[in-house]
Amino acid sequence: MPCVRTVLGLLGALAVCGAVAFLGYCVYFDRKRRGDPVFRRRLRDKRRAQQQKAEGRGAQLWDPAKNEELQELFLQEVQMGQLWLSRGEHQLGVEHLSNALLVCGQPQELLKVFKHTLPPQVFELLLHEIPLICQQFEADMNEQEYLEDDRD
Repeated sequence: MPCVRTVLGLLGALAVCGAVAFLGYCVYFDRKRRGDPVFRRRLRDKRRAQQQKAEGRGAQLWDPAKNEELQELFLQEVQMGQLWLSRGEHQLGVEHLSNALLVCGQPQELLKVFKHTLPPQVFELLLHEIPLICQQFEADMNEQEYLEDDRD
C-alpha cells in the first residue's frame, strides 16, 4: 500500500507543479504582450475608433434634420393609414399606422388615441401587427449595423 500512496502523492505534486508552471507561463506572456508598444498602439487606436463611432451615433440621434424627417414620416404614415382605413382597406391602414408607432416618440400615448378613435376590430389588428413590425425593424437595424461594420 505505501507504493500506491507514493505514486498518488507524486502525481499530485506533479499536477500542482504543472499548474504553477502554466500560470507562470500565462503571466509572463501577458506582461510581455501588454508591454509591447505595438499592442498598446493598436489598443489605443481601437479605443479611439470605438469612441468616435459612439460619438457619431450620438450625433445621428440628435440631429434636428433627422428629427424633422421623422416627424414628416410619422405624419405621412398616419395620413396614409387614415386614407386606407377610410377606403375600407384595413390591413394596409394598419400597416401604415404601425409604421407610425415605430417612429413615434410616445407610442403608448398614440396607442391610447388609436384605442379611442379606431374601430375595435381595426385596433385588434393593429395590436397583432405591432410585434411583427418590431421584429422586422430589429432585423433591418441588425442588417444595417452589419453593413456598417463591413465598411469599417
